[in-house]
Amino acid sequence: MIEDFDVGSDWHVAAPYDFLRRLRQDRPVFRSEHLGAYVLTRYADVRAAYGDPRRFSSKGSLTISRSLTRETKEKLGEHGSFLSSFVANVDPPDHTRLRRSVSRAFTPRAVAAMEQAFRRLNEELLDRLEARGRADFVSEIGHEPSIKLTARFIGVPEADEAFVQAHVKDWFQLFLSPQPPDRQLELADSFLTYLDYVDRLVAARAKDPQDDFTSLMTSLIGAELTHREVVELISTILLGGNDTVPNQLGNAVLRLLREDAWPVPPELVPNAVEECMRIDGAALGSFRYAVTDVTSHGVTIPAGSLVLLSTDSAAHDESVFPDPERFLIDRPNAAEHMVFGYGIHFCVGAALGRLQLRTALEVLGRRLPRLRFVAGEPIAYRRSLVGRGLAALAVEW
Repeated sequence: MIEDFDVGSDWHVAAPYDFLRRLRQDRPVFRSEHLGAYVLTRYADVRAAYGDPRRFSSKGSLTISRSLTRETKEKLGEHGSFLSSFVANVDPPDHTRLRRSVSRAFTPRAVAAMEQAFRRLNEELLDRLEARGRADFVSEIGHEPSIKLTARFIGVPEADEAFVQAHVKDWFQLFLSPQPPDRQLELADSFLTYLDYVDRLVAARAKDPQDDFTSLMTSLIGAELTHREVVELISTILLGGNDTVPNQLGNAVLRLLREDAWPVPPELVPNAVEECMRIDGAALGSFRYAVTDVTSHGVTIPAGSLVLLSTDSAAHDESVFPDPERFLIDRPNAAEHMVFGYGIHFCVGAALGRLQLRTALEVLGRRLPRLRFVAGEPIAYRRSLVGRGLAALAVEW
């Protein structure tokens, strides 16, 4: 029997569901030595914790620096607390102020305007690849359109897209995935280079504003935001577009192929996206800190303890999603998953993420209706504390 989470094991991301089911049944509040955190596994408890910032604080919850060595922390200096002022990493009233500023760029009209651009990016990619008949879905299909859309939204020049993608991948590994000491130092160098790049982008837009997110946020420096807050906002939105959304698309395509549900009929695409996020979410959960002693299910979580709100487990909770290990493309309540969080920290980019996933599945299903696995190729996931994403996925059509 598996006794604890283990981010160094293949099952931790690829197939944790038997383990999570046992926790929900027998130990719904679980102390994980491996994570150094208490874990909430039942849907009702995860949702309640998301909605209770007075007892479960977001402040500092994304800064997973406890896994960094002293030498790495010294190299990072003040940036060891990176994300300390990011909107998902603070409590009200700072959270209220930051979210209000960011939301200006994510109006329904602005998000809808990005749909055609994203559809065109997917079509152009397939125009180049379709005749080949084979590709690695992760590196050659899933990431490029999202990276390009995010770059245009932020204001990253096309010539810098590959640079940003490489460095975003490095900072994800540094802060959100366990690494040996020597590798931490390499990643820290990359991260500092990346921060310098974003810092210079903000400075450039302050002098010469464009029609992009960076210019909009830069215009608020002094009145609503600080320079550092803008740098962290941009850095983290780039992570979502360069990593999280493409990971979710890869997970969705893998699931649909395994279930012999490809291509998805257009009228079922929206719900298929939700069911794919529920059953194979790209985000495994969110960390919080207990503000006071919290007692639940007979277990007391001491004040100051780190707590993982396991949205992965919640999305497989039998009391909310009957027969949760079964993929139901028309599951009526599929959208009740919490991949995008819940409450005041519900992801500000959720509408854009959903739009990207729906659009990609529509275009890919129409252009590559015979998409299938390449026989004999292994399917492996990246190892991570908080994310589920494929390392590679060989497909042909």
